[in-house]
Amino acid sequence: MASSRLVEKLSAEEKPWLKKKEPRERWAYWLTAAMAFIGLACAALVIYLGWTGVRQLKDSDVCLVLDDEFNSLDLTNTWTRDVELGGFGNGEFQMTTSDSANSFIKNGQLYIRPTLTSDDIGADKVVNGGSVTLPGCTANSDDSSSGSSSANCSASSNGQTAIPPVKSARLHTKGHYSIQYGRVEVRAKLPRGDWLWPAIWMLPVDTTKYGPWPQSGEIDIMEARGNAASYAAQGVNFVRSTLNYGPFAALQTQIIGWWQEKQFNYAEGFHTYALEWSPSFVRTYVDSRLQATLTVDITGRGGHSFFDRGHYPATAHNGSDTEVAVENIWAKDGGTAAAPFDQQFYLILDLAVGGTSGWFPDGVGDKPWFDTAGDEAALLAFAQAQKVWSATWPSNEDDVSFRIDSVKMYKLKSNGKC
Repeated sequence: MASSRLVEKLSAEEKPWLKKKEPRERWAYWLTAAMAFIGLACAALVIYLGWTGVRQLKDSDVCLVLDDEFNSLDLTNTWTRDVELGGFGNGEFQMTTSDSANSFIKNGQLYIRPTLTSDDIGADKVVNGGSVTLPGCTANSDDSSSGSSSANCSASSNGQTAIPPVKSARLHTKGHYSIQYGRVEVRAKLPRGDWLWPAIWMLPVDTTKYGPWPQSGEIDIMEARGNAASYAAQGVNFVRSTLNYGPFAALQTQIIGWWQEKQFNYAEGFHTYALEWSPSFVRTYVDSRLQATLTVDITGRGGHSFFDRGHYPATAHNGSDTEVAVENIWAKDGGTAAAPFDQQFYLILDLAVGGTSGWFPDGVGDKPWFDTAGDEAALLAFAQAQKVWSATWPSNEDDVSFRIDSVKMYKLKSNGKC
């Protein structure tokens, strides 16, 4: 077939369509350009509103209450150690001590280090024929943040019960520093090791207004698990925040959020775990306000009181066979929409181990105990499995310890004044 190729390039005179463009072609060009511009403008607006729409407390809204860089450990005017055993209401497997081996200052950081009880009394004594009494026990005293009884000062083992196989530490600012609304910033590096449970959290100074836990509330700024990232129930590459409250113990509410990192884990370096808290919102985040683990609006668009958020039934069982009416206990005595989170809270730093609260779910990650077996049986099973779980704990105290580099607490100004 004859070639259809042009013998030579056409001249401009031989292209009449170039002299006058089709109107539709011109409109198509400008319409495409306009849509691209509108798309970019909308994207920029969404980003701007997303950034500015995050509720936050400005620096001018708060004033500094506590700034501890841990050049020393002030156990007189800032921190108090909880010294007790008994599980702290969670069936935890550690005892907290005043021993400098479990909480100390190193390189300008507070170390909360877990140690093995067997190093002091021997592995056999932990599960049979041993006993421990904690010097300086603070259970059921003004120095305690747990409300435990004096029975939680000693423990013994007899083959059916065990002594807590781990020693650790728990420190709090009760009686020294507390805030009602404001900001908390804790820069810390998390520990690595199976069943370790580091936490930064807050409890109310006075529970007489609304009642004992959970009626007066609990703010968990950060909780984590020391298990590896492969752990199916969120390992050390997750951090979690929770608001705990309820009209009575049998009817509890948890508002939960978390943040995940896929490229690293939180035991590899220091991060800032923060709380911003006001009468109108509660937010927790990691490093940046855009990395929010939890956001709760109390007032404004989408805001609800904590009682309304609970969606409680009209009646419920209060630890007995008898049903009682579920009332808004926080509306009494001047409670606000932010109640029970409208009062003074103090700060707690601790490193727990295991427990029967469900923080480590049964049947996940070769867990060596069952919560449903009860606290004593679970503690015994955990102690008997020490060779397995302790092998996952780094021998280096820098990696097995919960390390806190700094703590800052700010309170919300009242009428523009500190």
